[in-house]
Amino acid sequence: MSRWFNIAGPCKADKHYMLSATARLPDLEQFIEQESYFVVHAPRQTGKTTAMLALAKQLTESGRYTAVMVSAEVGSAFNHDVGVAEVAMLETWRNTIAVRLPKDLQPPAWFYSGPGQRIRASLQVWAQASSRPLVIFIDEIDSLQDETLISVLRQLRDGYPNRPHNFPLSVGLIGLRDVRDYKVASGGSDRLNTASPFNIKVSSLTLRNFNASEVAELYQQHTEDTGQVFTQQAKATAFDLTQGQPWLVNALAKEVVEKMVKDRSITITHEHILNAKEILIARQNTHLDSLAERLREPRIKAIIEPMLAGLELGDVPNDDIQFVIDLGLCKMDPQGGLTIANPIYREVLP
Repeated sequence: MSRWFNIAGPCKADKHYMLSATARLPDLEQFIEQESYFVVHAPRQTGKTTAMLALAKQLTESGRYTAVMVSAEVGSAFNHDVGVAEVAMLETWRNTIAVRLPKDLQPPAWFYSGPGQRIRASLQVWAQASSRPLVIFIDEIDSLQDETLISVLRQLRDGYPNRPHNFPLSVGLIGLRDVRDYKVASGGSDRLNTASPFNIKVSSLTLRNFNASEVAELYQQHTEDTGQVFTQQAKATAFDLTQGQPWLVNALAKEVVEKMVKDRSITITHEHILNAKEILIARQNTHLDSLAERLREPRIKAIIEPMLAGLELGDVPNDDIQFVIDLGLCKMDPQGGLTIANPIYREVLP
């Protein structure tokens, strides 16, 4: 069976047309070699999970590290009960690790000390028992909030000085937002406003969109598999409409080749891409529909609303501008300042 354009979940090389996601994060291996803790943040469905899964697999197969990606999301149901959240995450992590790592690299039994210590204690026990330095990527970290978020970040910071023999050599926090925008209720604020309590990070990285040549490369994979050709104008139109947003790039092509033009002898043209764009907007796929939810947040509404009305932005904090950029709703245009991220979003947001 031929591969297909993926619009749900991480990409798999044997099933999906895909580009190297780690190529869009070129500094990560250097950070790991330097025993760094770091943050990777980017909008949903840009390839973060695909990239970090691939990197973890690559690091483990090198024989130098034991690397794995786990998720903090299950803990978000218990944001006001640190102990329960810790147990939920650790049990989920064990199940994930059992699937992603060979048996000889899996951790010993987790060490369930008192609440607020279990993440740190368990990672310490694993690091001490491991034959290789540990590299841990924690996905969906910004799904945690309030006491649970603060506790997890503080436990990672507390163990940091003991790396690599008594704590993971490198930890990456993966999510939508940079650290200062993690949600926290303490102190009357809805976000941290600072890198503390994770001030041990060396860098915050973001995963860029595809460029025009990468969009063409992705579509060319379909041509090589099936013989169906995309014209140069079709590829250029797809990039212009999406500005390389990976989900949109895949969704346009998927709509065309699976619904509109199933006959592989027919060439995909500029008009096919434009028609697919109209269908996506009318159908309001989950990805596009989720943009509307974002607009309910006052700090986002205060930026997007005047932009759509052609008005000047008011007194908007720079952090809020960076936030809408991090979420993928907007981008900085070198000539025109802040603008909506791509023409499709520009039609959807109003």
